[in-house]
Amino acid sequence: MLQPRRTRPLLFLFLFLLLLAPPATAKGRHHHPAGDGVVISQADYQGLQAIRHDLADPYGFLRSWNDSGLTACSGAWPGIKCVLGSVVAISLPWRGLGGTLSQRGLGQLTRLRRLSLHDNAIAGPIPASLGFLPDLRGVYLFNNRFSGAVPASIGACLALQSFDASNNRLTGAIPLALANSTKLIRLNLSRNAFSDHIPAEVVASASLLVLDLSYNNLSGPIPDAFAPSTKSPSNLLDKEAITGTYQLLFLSLAHNSLDGPIPDSLAKLTKLQDLDLSANNLKGTIPADLTATLRSFNVSYNNLSGAVPASLARKFGEPAFTGNILLCGYSASTPCPASPSPAPSAPASPAEESRGRRKFSTKELALIIAGIVVGVLILLLLCCLLLCFLTRRRSASGTAAAGARSGKQQAAAKDAAGAAAAGRGDKPGSGAAEVESGGDVGGKLVHFDGPLAFTADDLLCATAEIMGKSTYGTVYKATLEDGSLVAVKRLREKITKGHKDFEAEAAVLGRIRHPNLLALRAYYLGPKGEKLLVFDYMPKGSLTSFLHGSTLSYQICIAVAFD
Repeated sequence: MLQPRRTRPLLFLFLFLLLLAPPATAKGRHHHPAGDGVVISQADYQGLQAIRHDLADPYGFLRSWNDSGLTACSGAWPGIKCVLGSVVAISLPWRGLGGTLSQRGLGQLTRLRRLSLHDNAIAGPIPASLGFLPDLRGVYLFNNRFSGAVPASIGACLALQSFDASNNRLTGAIPLALANSTKLIRLNLSRNAFSDHIPAEVVASASLLVLDLSYNNLSGPIPDAFAPSTKSPSNLLDKEAITGTYQLLFLSLAHNSLDGPIPDSLAKLTKLQDLDLSANNLKGTIPADLTATLRSFNVSYNNLSGAVPASLARKFGEPAFTGNILLCGYSASTPCPASPSPAPSAPASPAEESRGRRKFSTKELALIIAGIVVGVLILLLLCCLLLCFLTRRRSASGTAAAGARSGKQQAAAKDAAGAAAAGRGDKPGSGAAEVESGGDVGGKLVHFDGPLAFTADDLLCATAEIMGKSTYGTVYKATLEDGSLVAVKRLREKITKGHKDFEAEAAVLGRIRHPNLLALRAYYLGPKGEKLLVFDYMPKGSLTSFLHGSTLSYQICIAVAFD
């Protein structure tokens, strides 16, 4: 009877120690005691620590990176963005950082999508471990002091969309492996010291919109490999599905040592807007069938010859062609040689001239002069009368048009305000819209009030499947990076209105809120005129499928229509 009494305090002590013991942690992850349990992984934490160790931080922006890492993904570490405990973005521009970029640390961030370290003073080579990051989409290292060659391992980043390492000290050849990425939209390697030839495979990349290789030491001819892009077989809602087929918009090869002729395949780039081939050693003539969409054109300071096409000379003027000694026809001071004129006929003898010439008397000359003067006066009088008539007519029509426009604008403003107030149940103009730039590609994204929060890059990189098509466009079910679903409608370009009318009508629709109307959450205007409307995704289908695909009675359908 005494033995159980002695063991009972020991049992209570053992249970108390078990309650005080900390719970076991999952392998490979830290856990925040007050957070949501999803914090940085051990491998990513070690990678960031290695990057922090090799960087020089004179202004202390990375001071918080020295803690245990429990708050790395909660916003306490500047420049870090995480998804489910994995680092997906490092954004530290304009921080005055120096040192080098750790190859080991960067290679451990296997889920990294965006690396933005531009406008710092980071030196050393670009890490070859970039090739270990399969999800990498954007690399922005411009305005630094990186040296050496661009690693060929960058070709393993098949999802890469933008690579900008301009204004550094990079050398060597442009890696051919850059052409491996079929999604590469923007490549900027300008203001470095690259040498050798331009890879034809890079020039022929069907996905490129911007290619800038200016201010380098490139040599050899320009590859004659420019061609229209082919349509991607992907079913994803990528930038090709939204903006149409890819074609080069910007091409700059200025200030190199390129020679040979201007490639004829440049004429196939029907959407090219900016072309700069100045300060090279190009020879031959300028192609006459370059696209009419050019907004900027420069071939100055080369060795070109022949006549400048009249359309280019009128549009861009003398500065675009100066410095070519054998080039002509681009200004009044550089006319092209005239074609040989036929031999003049023999002059007539004085006797023949006197026989064929008639002498007028003084009276006849006076009548001729008087007739000319009277005719000139009548012509001036008619011009004055016509000018007065046109001035009065223009002033009258301008007044009437101004009055009509004022009345239409007031009526339209009242109708829009009334519709917004009736649909939402509050005063017109109370809604707010947030305007955002269009990411790497350009454009304009406008958000209205709602629970959705995404960028233009998130929208354009979303995966999607077609839900339906109509006369006005195609509707997609799009899945964003965070897993949220939206409905995206891409309007057909030939049916939609201009940008100003579209934005005005979209602003009115975006303020309307009604329980039975699908709310417009955002709209996107692309750089080439494409228009996207973003709505909430309805998982149970549309109202049409609900009414026509069910066995509802006629009275219920009428009640739904009147509600």
